[in-house]
Amino acid sequence: MSANDSGWTPQTRLGRQVQAGDVTSMDEALATGLPLKEPEIVDQMLPNMDDEVLDINMVQRMTDSGRRVKFRVAVAVGNRNGYLGYAEARDDQVGGAIEKAIDVAKLQVISVDRGSGSWEDSAGGRNSLTRTAEGKAGSVEVEIKPAPQGLGLAGAETVRNILDLAGVEDAWTSSNGNTRTTVNLAKATFNALVSASQARTPDRARRVQREAREGVSE
Repeated sequence: MSANDSGWTPQTRLGRQVQAGDVTSMDEALATGLPLKEPEIVDQMLPNMDDEVLDINMVQRMTDSGRRVKFRVAVAVGNRNGYLGYAEARDDQVGGAIEKAIDVAKLQVISVDRGSGSWEDSAGGRNSLTRTAEGKAGSVEVEIKPAPQGLGLAGAETVRNILDLAGVEDAWTSSNGNTRTTVNLAKATFNALVSASQARTPDRARRVQREAREGVSE
């Protein structure tokens, strides 16, 4: 489906480039260094994205009018072939929070640096990572190591779910800290993959993408 067929009217420079056909793939979109501010760009480039709700939590806050309850959800999106996004969002309703989180996760999509980094594997594969990746969120630290083809994903369920969405088939993983906090475990896993992907991202694109992520509110 083209941008015109979907009824989407781009509001950003990158969106207009996608609609005009000047940018035709997600790799090209990320390489421009322009921030992803429209989830429709990802819908256009990666129409087969799946989503996974990793955590749903009820949060309460006291206001002048009394106690206010919202739901916070953590969501990962991926095409199971090298692209992954992660986000958290809040809303008065669970469904609304999930929809918000999915849209924001699409704005934080990265290209996962897949390869065959295990010494036990032959070169040229894309079943694992090219190098060890480390990420942190709160007290949780996650390490992901390349593994040989056929091993599978060795790790906690949350970590496995994220790696599966990213298209990583084989990996050794370990985690430290309060790993029962699903949100921090998920975020640390995503941060590890972000760190690995940035190792081959141009400096300007890396800076712009980081500023875009920091500027996206819940």
